[in-house]
Amino acid sequence: MGQAEQLANIKNRIAAACAKAGRTSDSVQLLAVSKTFPLGDILEFHACGQPAFGENYLQEALDKITQLADHPNAQQKAPPIEWHFIGPIQSNKTKPIAENFPWVHSVDRLKVAQRLSDQRPAHLPPLNVLVQINTSGENSKSGIEPEQAQALCVAISSMKNLTLRGLMTIPSNTDNNEKLKAELLKCKSIFDDLNAQGLNMDTLSMGMSADLELAIECGSTCVRVGSALFGARN
Repeated sequence: MGQAEQLANIKNRIAAACAKAGRTSDSVQLLAVSKTFPLGDILEFHACGQPAFGENYLQEALDKITQLADHPNAQQKAPPIEWHFIGPIQSNKTKPIAENFPWVHSVDRLKVAQRLSDQRPAHLPPLNVLVQINTSGENSKSGIEPEQAQALCVAISSMKNLTLRGLMTIPSNTDNNEKLKAELLKCKSIFDDLNAQGLNMDTLSMGMSADLELAIECGSTCVRVGSALFGARN
Protein backbone atom coordinates (compact mmCIF):
# COMPACT_ATOMS: atom_id res chain seq x y z
CA MET A 1 0.00 0.00 0.00
CA GLY A 2 1.40 3.40 -1.00
CA GLN A 3 1.71 6.50 1.13
CA ALA A 4 -1.31 8.20 -0.42
CA GLU A 5 -3.51 5.20 0.35
CA GLN A 6 -2.15 4.86 3.89
CA LEU A 7 -2.80 8.54 4.54
CA ALA A 8 -6.30 8.32 3.06
CA ASN A 9 -7.11 5.34 5.30
CA ILE A 10 -6.12 7.23 8.45
CA LYS A 11 -8.03 10.33 7.38
CA ASN A 12 -11.08 8.14 6.73
CA ARG A 13 -10.75 6.66 10.24
CA ILE A 14 -10.55 10.17 11.70
CA ALA A 15 -13.54 11.35 9.67
CA ALA A 16 -15.64 8.33 10.69
CA ALA A 17 -14.75 8.79 14.36
CA CYS A 18 -15.59 12.48 14.17
CA ALA A 19 -18.94 11.77 12.51
CA LYS A 20 -19.78 9.23 15.21
CA ALA A 21 -18.90 11.81 17.88
CA GLY A 22 -20.95 14.53 16.19
CA ARG A 23 -17.86 16.53 15.26
CA THR A 24 -16.49 17.85 11.98
CA SER A 25 -13.44 16.05 10.58
CA ASP A 26 -11.45 19.28 10.49
CA SER A 27 -11.68 19.48 14.30
CA VAL A 28 -8.95 16.81 14.59
CA GLN A 29 -5.38 17.30 13.34
CA LEU A 30 -3.27 14.35 12.22
CA LEU A 31 0.32 14.34 13.48
CA ALA A 32 2.41 11.76 11.62
CA VAL A 33 4.90 10.23 14.07
CA SER A 34 8.02 9.71 11.98
CA LYS A 35 10.58 8.57 14.58
CA THR A 36 13.07 5.98 13.24
CA PHE A 37 11.92 6.55 9.66
CA PRO A 38 14.10 8.40 7.12
CA LEU A 39 13.51 11.83 5.68
CA GLY A 40 12.62 10.26 2.34
CA ASP A 41 9.52 8.65 3.85
CA ILE A 42 8.54 11.96 5.44
CA LEU A 43 8.90 13.77 2.11
CA GLU A 44 6.67 11.20 0.41
CA PHE A 45 3.88 11.74 2.95
CA HIS A 46 4.42 15.50 2.74
CA ALA A 47 3.97 15.31 -1.04
CA CYS A 48 0.64 13.57 -0.37
CA GLY A 49 -0.52 16.54 1.69
CA GLN A 50 0.57 15.70 5.25
CA PRO A 51 2.21 18.81 6.79
CA ALA A 52 2.92 17.92 10.45
CA PHE A 53 5.42 15.35 11.72
CA GLY A 54 6.28 14.33 15.28
CA GLU A 55 9.72 13.26 16.41
CA ASN A 56 10.63 11.61 19.75
CA TYR A 57 14.42 11.51 19.57
CA LEU A 58 16.17 14.85 19.49
CA GLN A 59 19.37 13.99 17.63
CA GLU A 60 17.50 12.00 14.99
CA ALA A 61 15.10 14.91 14.52
CA LEU A 62 17.91 17.45 14.23
CA ASP A 63 19.59 15.27 11.62
CA LYS A 64 16.39 15.23 9.56
CA ILE A 65 15.93 18.99 9.91
CA THR A 66 19.51 19.47 8.69
CA GLN A 67 18.96 17.07 5.79
CA LEU A 68 15.78 18.93 4.86
CA ALA A 69 17.78 22.15 4.55
CA ASP A 70 19.62 20.41 1.70
CA HIS A 71 16.28 19.73 -0.03
CA PRO A 72 14.84 23.27 -0.37
CA ASN A 73 12.27 22.12 -2.92
CA ALA A 74 10.53 20.21 -0.11
CA GLN A 75 9.77 23.48 1.62
CA GLN A 76 8.44 25.32 -1.41
CA LYS A 77 5.06 23.62 -1.22
CA ALA A 78 2.38 25.06 1.04
CA PRO A 79 2.26 24.26 3.85
CA PRO A 80 5.91 23.53 4.65
CA ILE A 81 6.88 20.65 6.93
CA GLU A 82 5.94 21.47 10.52
CA TRP A 83 8.09 19.69 13.13
CA HIS A 84 6.64 18.72 16.52
CA PHE A 85 8.89 17.47 19.31
CA ILE A 86 6.92 14.85 21.25
CA GLY A 87 9.56 12.98 23.26
CA PRO A 88 10.72 13.36 26.86
CA ILE A 89 12.74 16.55 27.38
CA GLN A 90 15.99 16.61 29.32
CA SER A 91 16.70 20.06 30.72
CA ASN A 92 20.16 20.10 29.10
CA LYS A 93 18.58 19.53 25.65
CA THR A 94 16.14 22.44 25.67
CA LYS A 95 18.26 24.83 23.58
CA PRO A 96 18.18 22.90 20.27
CA ILE A 97 14.47 22.20 20.80
CA ALA A 98 13.79 25.91 21.35
CA GLU A 99 15.83 26.77 18.26
CA ASN A 100 14.43 24.22 15.80
CA PHE A 101 10.82 23.31 16.55
CA PRO A 102 7.58 25.32 16.30
CA TRP A 103 5.72 22.85 18.56
CA VAL A 104 6.58 20.87 21.72
CA HIS A 105 4.09 18.32 23.12
CA SER A 106 5.95 17.05 26.16
CA VAL A 107 6.59 19.84 28.67
CA ASP A 108 6.08 18.54 32.20
CA ARG A 109 8.35 20.65 34.43
CA LEU A 110 8.62 24.34 35.19
CA LYS A 111 12.41 24.28 34.74
CA VAL A 112 12.07 22.90 31.22
CA ALA A 113 9.40 25.45 30.31
CA GLN A 114 11.50 28.34 31.59
CA ARG A 115 14.57 27.17 29.70
CA LEU A 116 12.57 26.79 26.47
CA SER A 117 11.28 30.34 26.86
CA ASP A 118 14.70 31.78 27.72
CA GLN A 119 16.40 29.95 24.82
CA ARG A 120 13.79 30.66 22.14
CA PRO A 121 15.53 32.82 19.50
CA ALA A 122 14.18 36.37 19.25
CA HIS A 123 13.61 36.12 15.49
CA LEU A 124 11.22 33.16 15.87
CA PRO A 125 7.57 33.36 16.98
CA PRO A 126 6.71 32.03 20.45
CA LEU A 127 7.07 28.27 20.84
CA ASN A 128 3.74 26.42 20.85
CA VAL A 129 3.64 24.29 24.01
CA LEU A 130 1.53 21.40 25.25
CA VAL A 131 1.78 20.27 28.85
CA GLN A 132 2.04 16.49 29.19
CA ILE A 133 -0.25 15.03 31.85
CA ASN A 134 0.44 11.63 33.44
CA THR A 135 -3.12 10.32 33.50
CA SER A 136 -2.16 6.66 34.00
CA GLY A 137 -0.25 7.19 37.24
CA GLU A 138 2.57 4.98 35.95
CA ASN A 139 6.03 5.90 37.25
CA SER A 140 7.54 4.85 33.93
CA LYS A 141 5.62 7.55 32.05
CA SER A 142 6.59 11.18 31.66
CA GLY A 143 4.08 13.86 32.49
CA ILE A 144 3.07 16.08 35.36
CA GLU A 145 0.61 14.80 37.95
CA PRO A 146 -2.94 15.98 37.20
CA GLU A 147 -3.13 17.91 40.48
CA GLN A 148 -0.08 19.97 39.50
CA ALA A 149 -1.18 20.79 35.95
CA GLN A 150 -2.90 24.06 36.75
CA ALA A 151 0.14 25.69 38.36
CA LEU A 152 2.41 24.71 35.47
CA CYS A 153 -0.05 25.84 32.81
CA VAL A 154 -0.60 29.20 34.47
CA ALA A 155 3.16 29.72 34.74
CA ILE A 156 3.70 28.86 31.06
CA SER A 157 0.90 31.18 29.98
CA SER A 158 2.88 34.12 31.36
CA MET A 159 6.19 33.26 29.65
CA LYS A 160 6.84 35.70 26.82
CA ASN A 161 8.43 33.26 24.38
CA LEU A 162 5.94 30.42 24.86
CA THR A 163 2.31 30.06 23.80
CA LEU A 164 0.33 27.56 25.85
CA ARG A 165 -1.74 25.66 23.28
CA GLY A 166 -3.04 22.77 25.36
CA LEU A 167 -2.42 19.37 26.90
CA MET A 168 -1.06 15.99 25.85
CA THR A 169 -1.33 12.56 27.44
CA ILE A 170 -0.19 8.99 26.78
CA PRO A 171 -2.62 6.65 28.53
CA SER A 172 -1.93 3.13 29.76
CA ASN A 173 -0.89 0.50 27.24
CA THR A 174 -3.90 -1.71 27.77
CA ASP A 175 -6.74 -3.41 25.91
CA ASN A 176 -9.11 -2.35 28.68
CA ASN A 177 -11.18 0.32 26.94
CA GLU A 178 -12.88 1.41 30.14
CA LYS A 179 -9.51 2.17 31.74
CA LEU A 180 -8.31 3.94 28.59
CA LYS A 181 -11.47 6.00 28.37
CA ALA A 182 -11.25 7.05 32.01
CA GLU A 183 -7.67 8.28 31.53
CA LEU A 184 -8.50 10.15 28.32
CA LEU A 185 -11.53 11.77 29.93
CA LYS A 186 -9.39 12.80 32.90
CA CYS A 187 -7.16 14.81 30.55
CA LYS A 188 -10.20 16.28 28.79
CA SER A 189 -11.63 17.32 32.15
CA ILE A 190 -8.41 19.13 33.12
CA PHE A 191 -8.40 20.80 29.68
CA ASP A 192 -11.97 22.01 30.12
CA ASP A 193 -11.39 23.20 33.70
CA LEU A 194 -8.33 25.22 32.72
CA ASN A 195 -10.13 26.78 29.78
CA ALA A 196 -13.00 27.71 32.08
CA GLN A 197 -10.40 29.63 34.09
CA GLY A 198 -9.48 31.66 31.01
CA LEU A 199 -6.38 29.91 29.61
CA ASN A 200 -7.93 29.68 26.11
CA MET A 201 -6.18 26.47 25.02
CA ASP A 202 -7.17 24.92 21.68
CA THR A 203 -5.21 21.65 21.42
CA LEU A 204 -5.79 18.33 23.18
CA SER A 205 -3.25 15.79 21.91
CA MET A 206 -4.58 12.30 22.67
CA GLY A 207 -4.77 9.07 20.72
CA MET A 208 -2.44 6.98 18.58
CA SER A 209 -2.76 4.33 15.88
CA ALA A 210 -4.64 1.81 18.02
CA ASP A 211 -6.94 4.10 19.99
CA LEU A 212 -7.54 7.20 17.88
CA GLU A 213 -11.29 6.53 17.61
CA LEU A 214 -11.69 6.37 21.38
CA ALA A 215 -9.53 9.47 21.82
CA ILE A 216 -11.68 11.42 19.36
CA GLU A 217 -14.79 10.26 21.20
CA CYS A 218 -13.19 11.68 24.36
CA GLY A 219 -12.47 15.06 22.78
CA SER A 220 -9.01 14.82 21.20
CA THR A 221 -8.13 17.53 18.69
CA CYS A 222 -4.80 15.95 17.63
CA VAL A 223 -4.01 12.27 17.09
CA ARG A 224 -0.42 11.06 16.87
CA VAL A 225 -0.20 8.24 14.33
CA GLY A 226 3.00 6.36 13.53
CA SER A 227 2.79 2.63 12.77
CA ALA A 228 -0.55 2.84 10.94
CA LEU A 229 1.10 5.26 8.50
CA PHE A 230 4.74 4.24 8.30
CA GLY A 231 4.47 0.54 9.17
CA ALA A 232 6.14 -1.45 11.93
CA ARG A 233 9.36 -0.06 13.40
CA ASN A 234 12.50 -2.13 13.55
